[in-house]
Amino acid sequence: MLKIYGIKASRAIRTLWLCRELNIPFEHIQVNYADANSKTPEFLAVNPSGKIPAIDDDGFYLSESMAINFYLAKKHGGPLLPKDLRGEAKVLQWSFWVMTEVEKFVLNVMLQRMPPLPDPMAEKYFRERNPKDPALERTSLEALQKPFAYVNDHLSKQEYLLGAEFSLADLNVASVLSYAVRAKLDLTPYPHMQRWLERCLARPGARG
Repeated sequence: MLKIYGIKASRAIRTLWLCRELNIPFEHIQVNYADANSKTPEFLAVNPSGKIPAIDDDGFYLSESMAINFYLAKKHGGPLLPKDLRGEAKVLQWSFWVMTEVEKFVLNVMLQRMPPLPDPMAEKYFRERNPKDPALERTSLEALQKPFAYVNDHLSKQEYLLGAEFSLADLNVASVLSYAVRAKLDLTPYPHMQRWLERCLARPGARG
């Protein structure tokens, strides 16, 4: 059985979402980047970098959430991955786009706005790595305006990123933009993107 290593409050969420969409049986193994679980010999054998998520698919080890999702969608088939080369390329285009143009900045804002964690040790670990920095939040919000406007314009012409149907491109991009919801970003200037994101995150697979 497929094993998924990670926690829901990480990039593993997009792989868990995909498996629910495609009804792929899996075992979810809780590995937290913030504790010793990610440094055990057992986990490092799966992913020597110690990062999550990672998968063990009957002895095939793979890390990087977007690569994992593409691999699983390609292996298991179903409606989320186009069957033609150009459609697959468009899925990759949007997946690379959101990772390079959006994720860093939306994560910056979310992490700046996160309330204190209930566990003092976890809060100390978190804030050592994410110190309060109003300038970082401001510049990150500014950096998001262009990509948000771009995807909003694209979605003004169609329901989903590749056309009329929900695809792996939507899942991958929406999983990143869900950080904007958690950060309580005002998305009303981007109504097409906002409605699309609400539709994606309302799917049963996204809600878990």
